[in-house]
Amino acid sequence: MSKNYFEIKRAGINTTFQDQGRNNLYHIGIPFSGAMDNRNFQISNKLVGNDLNSPTIEFAYQGPLLKYFGDNINFAISGDVKFMVQKKNKVIEGNCYQSFTLENGDEIDIVTTNKSVYGYLAVSGQLDLNYQWSSCSINTKANIGANNGKKIEDGKKIYISKINKNLNDKKLNYINTKIENIRVIQGTNFDYFSDEGKNIFFEREFTVSKLTDRMGMRLEGPKIENIVDTNIKSEGLIKGVIQVPADGNPIIMLSDHGTIGGYPKIGVVISADYDKLVQLTPGSKIKFKKVELADAEVLFKLYDLETQNLISQI
Repeated sequence: MSKNYFEIKRAGINTTFQDQGRNNLYHIGIPFSGAMDNRNFQISNKLVGNDLNSPTIEFAYQGPLLKYFGDNINFAISGDVKFMVQKKNKVIEGNCYQSFTLENGDEIDIVTTNKSVYGYLAVSGQLDLNYQWSSCSINTKANIGANNGKKIEDGKKIYISKINKNLNDKKLNYINTKIENIRVIQGTNFDYFSDEGKNIFFEREFTVSKLTDRMGMRLEGPKIENIVDTNIKSEGLIKGVIQVPADGNPIIMLSDHGTIGGYPKIGVVISADYDKLVQLTPGSKIKFKKVELADAEVLFKLYDLETQNLISQI
């Protein structure tokens, strides 16, 4: 057993291990899962010199309190997060997008995310985790992934099988920004909805409800009228698709979504806006803006290029 490990003193609200997820398993009902905010996930790994797909600790709202035992190691936190580092009798207020060195006995207290949902803790080493289908990503709805597919709990020890000895301090000047409109392409059942319903979808404001997790985001607001059928034969779903059930309130499928569903689909959130979408807290307002498929493809390429440019600065 490795002598380098974290002990979880407080697990936090929704703390899991995540990498970039698992591919090509929709046919057996397994979604991609993986980090909700892929840009912040990759940045956290680069700050500690890891491969960009190395597992990290993803947390929501309140994060974990961890005590470290072992040789010196670097860590970094990405997102809009308040955290502190306890070093012997000294408390350091942490800065996101900056690496820090941990020594034996140090503690990291991830207090809260600030006006956002998800943050990422990466360490300069290889976490000793179990993999399923080439990924350690935890899907708690299906009990798949590391930690027997369950959230990280109090008292757990997280072992590090190999430490990256490059302890150079790294920093990125980056600020998470909000997005004015969530851009969508037309869904496969767009014509199921009345003209008034379509206008409401694109012109009115919706509120993110408390019924939101890694599986989906429920919205509240003006009802979207369906003039054909509020149920369809179950069809395949993808991340970002927007279903409208009989109550007229949209549901956006997120990373741990079910792979089939029988509610009509009015739209799909474009990939370029997904990272910012998942960071919207309950009570946040959403407005949708329609774009064409060709525009969505260009926007994704630009967003991906921007992400790679940020990573290259580290």
